[in-house]
Amino acid sequence: VCLYHRALKKKKREMISLGYNCSKNPLPDGRSRWSTFNSIWEQNQALLKHLLENGTFNGSSEAERKTQSYYLSCLNTQKIEELGAQPLMDLITKIGGWNMTGPWEKENFMEVLKVVSGPYRAQPFFSVGVSADPKNSNSNVIQVDQSGLFLPSRDYYLNKTANEKVLVAYLDYMVELGMLLGGERSSTQLQMQQILDFETALANITVPQDQRRDEEKIYHKVTIAELQLLAPAVDWLDYLSSSLSPLDLNDTEPVVLYAREYLQQVSDLINKTDRSLLNNYMMWTLVQKSVASLDQRFENAQDKLLESLYGTKKSCTPRWQTCIGNTDDTLGFALGALFVKATFDKHSKEIAEEMINEIRSAFKEALDRLSWMDDQTRRAAKDKADAIYDMIGFPEFILDPKELDDVYDGYEVSDDSFFQNMLNFYNFSARVMADQLRKTPNKDQWSMTPPTVNAYYMPTKNGIVFPAGILQAPFYAHDHPKALNFGGIGVVMGHELTHAFDDQGREYDKEGNLRPWWQNSSVEAFRKRTECMVDQYSGYTINGEHINGKQTLGENIADNGGLKAAYHAYRTWVQRNGEEKTLPAVNLTNDQLFFLGFAQVWCSVRTPESAHEGLVTDPHSPPRYRVIGTLANSPDFSRHFHCPAGTPMNTGKRCEVW
Repeated sequence: VCLYHRALKKKKREMISLGYNCSKNPLPDGRSRWSTFNSIWEQNQALLKHLLENGTFNGSSEAERKTQSYYLSCLNTQKIEELGAQPLMDLITKIGGWNMTGPWEKENFMEVLKVVSGPYRAQPFFSVGVSADPKNSNSNVIQVDQSGLFLPSRDYYLNKTANEKVLVAYLDYMVELGMLLGGERSSTQLQMQQILDFETALANITVPQDQRRDEEKIYHKVTIAELQLLAPAVDWLDYLSSSLSPLDLNDTEPVVLYAREYLQQVSDLINKTDRSLLNNYMMWTLVQKSVASLDQRFENAQDKLLESLYGTKKSCTPRWQTCIGNTDDTLGFALGALFVKATFDKHSKEIAEEMINEIRSAFKEALDRLSWMDDQTRRAAKDKADAIYDMIGFPEFILDPKELDDVYDGYEVSDDSFFQNMLNFYNFSARVMADQLRKTPNKDQWSMTPPTVNAYYMPTKNGIVFPAGILQAPFYAHDHPKALNFGGIGVVMGHELTHAFDDQGREYDKEGNLRPWWQNSSVEAFRKRTECMVDQYSGYTINGEHINGKQTLGENIADNGGLKAAYHAYRTWVQRNGEEKTLPAVNLTNDQLFFLGFAQVWCSVRTPESAHEGLVTDPHSPPRYRVIGTLANSPDFSRHFHCPAGTPMNTGKRCEVW
């Protein structure tokens, strides 16, 4: 669970943000959205560019040298243009051909599925991973979930009238890629339409995100033998043994399913679909995963699709920025070591830990004032809050050259082949995944790299993480008034802490295990309060389109609880240390400054197309309502800004969970 949504496609690196005056803050060229987060990330990228291009890596760790080599291979557009489409065409031939572009030699469905989704990490039909078992957080387990759509959401396929422009652009993109790889127009057009129709059939059985929020309900642990009976179209023991090679698996190996009905239906769909179409679709998932490493023609094709999806004109992003993003995705902890050594003030870590403890105390005090929670559940909730551990700035191992090298041991990187570096990384990631299965989950393992401008909560670890990238202005600065720091990074801390008690996080106990630990009366009272929030946010619209209050519930709970905890922590700090001086020439009290600091963190602007995509896919409300919705529920805000009763920000009907 993150502070905001990180788009998965590499060309969609811009982050979710909050609407502000578009005429005074126009979107930069080639961007679909722009926000505080983008602005800080650009600053971080510029620093990393300087370090990678001007640093000497002779005495550095091997991992840091790999990072520079990877970055330089991405920058080497002359070599990329020389190679053209050939690296991907060679890969297609090696795997067994593709009807689209030449002879198709491998008709064995399982063989193609194993290669495409194993060493090359494409995810047709379903995704497979290894991570902590939610019901036994001290052990890792194989996890299988629904997957297989290229467009951001099932809605794009199924709501054809509203998304006609996108579907036309997507098919054009598919055809153009097929032709760039050697296909003939008419047959490519026909076969790509079949793939699009197949993806639409997948979309039809894909369960919407707002129906997947109750993790107790969607968790199903089975054996491989039971999975085989559920979804017989795939030889699961063969498939999983191949994906997790060289581990020894048998029919009794446990697997956690998050989409039981989907897997049953996708098995039926596979069985009734022509083998040549299945092959075309599987190869398509590999192709679209690989084209970002090819020449400018492929980037131009992608730009046209992104324009229809997000409203962006042709990308003006400098190549070096794209390459910093790619390097962060691939060798982010080695890149993070460079970033931290150059920028991170260790004093910030101490102050952040102090703030987190103050916010934790404020959250626990608020529990005592909740009339709806029974005493037994309240005590358990306090225990869980005490057990939340925080990781700030960076994981310690990145500053130990040997430990850092061990993390990337076995990943081969060259200066001159960006495409090969990408393939090597997919292969390396597959090996790392297999290696995790028989190990105990590492509590200190991070999901975000140190330069990332974000934060997150980990339910199975009951931990919160704040990378170095976000510990800077406007979220935090050592010379800012405390009111601004509590309104900025303080609310972020409160947000992540509150995720431990949102509609999904509350299902996990203090040890990070998915199990019932609330009394039934408090569960019922909690649900009534969350219904208020679902209704409130469902009433908000962007460009005439309603927010999905169910899909955004967890983040809305975290926004509201985070603001309240941070504000009460700030007031406690003032009681202990005395009032701060007010800022000159601003004409705001420090309490007002707290709320202003919170709101300004979410300043942003985005295109209508991007706003629509956010409403369909993002678990967060649009940033405009992350501010307005949260402040409308805050009696402290109304009091300090003297909002009359009955006005939009003080309607008389407030939703409160925590």
